[in-house]
Amino acid sequence: MGRPMILIGSVTYAMKGQRLLAHYGIRSTVERIYHNSDGRGCGYGLYVPIRTDEAERILRQSGIPVAGRDVWEG
Repeated sequence: MGRPMILIGSVTYAMKGQRLLAHYGIRSTVERIYHNSDGRGCGYGLYVPIRTDEAERILRQSGIPVAGRDVWEG
């Protein structure tokens, strides 16, 4: 099973997002997303193991630029 990742373009926004989610009691981890051969990846992501839908909604409503979501293996 993969890891649910909320894709964020920069480490600065990822760290802001992590602090914001912590305020709501949502645990997350900032992770570097490496571009692979098919061009996917965006720089940084937030691994949010539970409440991922809620976390994405909070980030978007708070102005954190979310590039999308994916499930990353590894």
